[in-house]
Amino acid sequence: AASRLLHVPPAGPVVHRTFTELPDLLRSDDLLVLNETRVIPARLALVRETGGAVEALLTRPAPGGGWGAMLRPSKRLRAGEILRGASGDYSVTLRELTGGGEGVLDFGDASAESVMRRHGEVPLPPYVRRAATDEDRERYQTVFARVPGAIAAPTAGLHFDEDLLGRIRSRAGEPARVVLHVGPGTFRPLPDGDLADHRLDAERFEVPEETWERVQSTRESGGRVVAVGTTVVRALESRAAGAETETGLFIRPPYGFRVVDALVTNFHLPRSSLLCLVSALVGRERILDAYREAVRERYRFYSYGDATFLERPATVKSPAPPEGA
Repeated sequence: AASRLLHVPPAGPVVHRTFTELPDLLRSDDLLVLNETRVIPARLALVRETGGAVEALLTRPAPGGGWGAMLRPSKRLRAGEILRGASGDYSVTLRELTGGGEGVLDFGDASAESVMRRHGEVPLPPYVRRAATDEDRERYQTVFARVPGAIAAPTAGLHFDEDLLGRIRSRAGEPARVVLHVGPGTFRPLPDGDLADHRLDAERFEVPEETWERVQSTRESGGRVVAVGTTVVRALESRAAGAETETGLFIRPPYGFRVVDALVTNFHLPRSSLLCLVSALVGRERILDAYREAVRERYRFYSYGDATFLERPATVKSPAPPEGA
């Protein structure tokens, strides 16, 4: 909770704060919503029969068994190949190649979960220039992480500790919980050209009925729904659009938010779907002005960087959002 917090109110100048001030920005009738996903040790070191090394990043369970994986290098791989673990204690079969350097791995009699537990590494962000350690299995998690399935932490949640959560409870009551398992689509650069029909890779999510009831009650009583992270925004807005278990919802301007009124999130990179989302929430020029101020004031970007508290202004147009998610 030692990070800086750039507060972007609905109108007026931005305010420079520390993250420990977040409870002071909440109202008693607000509902804070957290993502309980837990990062899995999804990176496996494999070896081909030729002796060549292959890195596999498991992304999600595949239909018909096995797990989808991003494979590197993948150019010479062939469907049906047996790949053994670099430790020699297990092997997997490359059932199929699905394109774009991705495929499906079968684990035979072993479960993918047990192999990850014994041999996997936590997939740290690429700008963390060191090998993952066993300690990262706990360090690269939010304090409220509970449900395994993500290949990256929902980074806004990394700012929270138990003391800060206690102060939030005193201010605005018990936070609500959702799960959205962060997948590779969150980080893929956006393609060039028209984005009107673009969708993100599907990610698994769940909004418990209790959470949804609290969201509706909060909005009916005039309170704000405050999302911790873009993953929570996408989970709640997808649920409002009728999705229940998977979402490829791409939020970009103009977008009519049905649920979320404010957002705690880190700073996002150009050409990312995440920057599109925050632009839709507060307005493109508003967010770009705030980012310019952050650069001038030397805020830290990336997953372990500083954060923003964005409040949606009434002047942001809210047309009906696209159907489905």
